Amino acid sequence: MENKKCLKCGGTEFVEGTDFMPIKPSKMSINGSNKIFTFCLDCGEVDSIRIENTTIFKKK
Repeated sequence: MENKKCLKCGGTEFVEGTDFMPIKPSKMSINGSNKIFTFCLDCGEVDSIRIENTTIFKKK
């Protein structure tokens, strides 16, 4: 990770992890995309959340 500093504890080590439930465009959707969390390794404060594959949300 780049040179970040945790706003909560001042820690400088960040890691990425994913949730076990993908985000879907609707309840009826089969396909989903992972949520990627970037968080402080010291206190667990979440710095950012991003969606791995945004193309499933684009209207055709």
